[in-house]
Amino acid sequence: MNILVTGASGFIGKNLCANLLTDAPSKLGIQVDNVFRYDLDLNQDKFDEFCRKADFVFHLAGVNRPVDNKDFMPGNFGFTSLLLDTLKKYNNTCPVMISSSIQAALENPYGLSKKAGEDLMFKYSQETGARVLVYRFPNVFGKWCRPNYNSAVATFCNNIAKGLPITVNDPERVMNLVYIDDIVDEMFRALLGEENRTSDGFCAVPVTHEVKLGKIAELIESFKRTRDEISIPDTSDEFTKKLYATYLSYLDTDDFSYPLEMHCDDRGSFTEIIRTAGAGQFSVNISKPGITKGNHWHNTKNEKFVVVSGKGVIRFRKPDSDEVIEYFVSSEKIEVVDIPTGYTHSITNLGDTDMVTFMWCNECFDPEKPDTFFLEV
Repeated sequence: MNILVTGASGFIGKNLCANLLTDAPSKLGIQVDNVFRYDLDLNQDKFDEFCRKADFVFHLAGVNRPVDNKDFMPGNFGFTSLLLDTLKKYNNTCPVMISSSIQAALENPYGLSKKAGEDLMFKYSQETGARVLVYRFPNVFGKWCRPNYNSAVATFCNNIAKGLPITVNDPERVMNLVYIDDIVDEMFRALLGEENRTSDGFCAVPVTHEVKLGKIAELIESFKRTRDEISIPDTSDEFTKKLYATYLSYLDTDDFSYPLEMHCDDRGSFTEIIRTAGAGQFSVNISKPGITKGNHWHNTKNEKFVVVSGKGVIRFRKPDSDEVIEYFVSSEKIEVVDIPTGYTHSITNLGDTDMVTFMWCNECFDPEKPDTFFLEV
């Protein structure tokens, strides 16, 4: 299948083209032979070639912030007309998708130009029998969206990630949002002929989010704080998960890493990596050769240990028993060892190099209620 994408270097186009060139389409049974990426800097001959060979057209090119409002109509309606006329020129009736906007329902220059493009598409379908897909996208957010342009989410993510100020004019304003990956998923469904059509003849992305502008700003500000708090957001919430992924994409390239507090002594070190609101705490423990750590038990707190470098032994004993249970562990066989409640336990490095153990605990450490009681195994 030859796929033509107009506006390929734009926000949606860039994401769509990148995904078309992965193995994702083939996993869905879509064979992508060529992705024809068209932007205004290509010449007319190349545009004609693309229109002649295309088996599916994603028409994503358009104008949304021109210098002069009079440029809306030629940028949106005019180029759509050129596209359809060129397809007609080569008798190519392949499916055509167009990215319109919810503003097409409004009486403003931008909305009127998008509505004119929609009408042209429906008329083209009636004349040629071609399958057309008209999507009225709400506010789109996700990676690679240009900040300080026409997306509040992109601007907030970019500025907060870089320590720049943001302005929230109306915190109560409800934003209707769609995530870029959900658009790409819908575009793949369109390639399969399984697009989500609505009763009015339009198409739509089935997953959207309605969130107040103030809430969006608060969430992104909280993402900034997670590094100091060694925490992560509650990604069980779909919108939070998508917004956090978007935020991370705006980090400066020299700001991907951040330091952690290592608790070091002669035995090695212990470092908390992540604290979560509901999934406990993740840490890394480094033990010097011959060193034993632990020798304590818990009432409710439970843990999981994974030795990822070196070798050692984890020993268990019930407080009222002399029986010692041993589990020999090493990086040669990565496995999880549960640390059940009610067993005093220890871990000893049996090797001649540092032993590195990844540890999970079901609750974050609380010095007011440590639930940790010393008792040698």
